Amino acid sequence: MEANHPNGEAPARERPMGELVKELSQQTSELVRREVDLAKAELAEKGKKAGVGAGMFGAAGLIGVGAFFALTAALILLIAEAVDGWVAALIVAVIYGAIAAVVALQGKNRVQEATPPAPEQTLESVKEDVEWAKTQAKSGRT
Repeated sequence: MEANHPNGEAPARERPMGELVKELSQQTSELVRREVDLAKAELAEKGKKAGVGAGMFGAAGLIGVGAFFALTAALILLIAEAVDGWVAALIVAVIYGAIAAVVALQGKNRVQEATPPAPEQTLESVKEDVEWAKTQAKSGRT
């Protein structure tokens, strides 16, 4: 005679099919709920990272424009003391372009950290759950 399980239930071989199907349904529902919760949490985290990256793109544009308006006149006048005015303006434009490029690359890296947007941990967990269910189904048949 086989011993009862720790939760006091008889082994699966001795329980009625209807009871086993009901238990499987309950466990499947709970598993699906947990997987959905995990997916929500993972997508929220990735969404935050994507938001930060997009914000950095916006900041790059704002910094580029703000710096252009705030410093252009002063720098051109300063550099124009040594070279022609048009050369001074060109030098300032190149410096601003380099700053904007660096910030844009940082924003791009942040957006890439958040991709792909698929909940990778959840997908892996679901695969493991499917394998577990297959194992349980096979052990129930023997």
